[in-house]
Amino acid sequence: MTIKLTKNELRTQQTRFNQFQRYLPTLQLKKAMLQFEVSIATAEIQKLVNDHDAIWARVVDFSPLLVEKVTVNIVEYADILHVKKHYENIAGVEIPIFKSVVFKEPEYFLFDTPVWTERATEILRELVIAREKIKIAEEKKHALEKELRDVSIRVNLFEKVLIPRSQENIKKIRIFLGDQQLSAVAQAKVAKRKILLRKAEL
Repeated sequence: MTIKLTKNELRTQQTRFNQFQRYLPTLQLKKAMLQFEVSIATAEIQKLVNDHDAIWARVVDFSPLLVEKVTVNIVEYADILHVKKHYENIAGVEIPIFKSVVFKEPEYFLFDTPVWTERATEILRELVIAREKIKIAEEKKHALEKELRDVSIRVNLFEKVLIPRSQENIKKIRIFLGDQQLSAVAQAKVAKRKILLRKAEL
């Protein structure tokens, strides 16, 4: 892109450069905050996965009972109606936060079900809750990573393109204006010398 080699353009470039210099630290700080939040989200997912695996091991202990022929389908007791979550702003990003899982309440008579039904239902629901927590934590991490990518692009744009380009433009204009000034001074000296010579001749 060509620039005008004028004093007005120099002022414009200097103003732009100062704005970039002021804005860059804010972007860098946001990038650092997002990197920190992504690392926390990664650790959170790992913990949730470990919790899920521990609950799954307990479900496996119940698995022989789950295939028994009984009057109820125990798996239906863990059917989800909906998952409750809210959103919080972290480093400028709206991220989901898990609240709870609302389960469909099956109808059954206590005396028509095996004694282990209530405990098995509890563990199955714990497993479903653990799974939903992982889903929301991954959604949170995805949102943070997307924002981190966008901010990183902007930081690179400022550091590697906009600021260096402004510096180069300022340098180019200053050199041109400096050369013009030197040329004007030289021309003025030549003109003065000619005037003095003319006066001497007279």
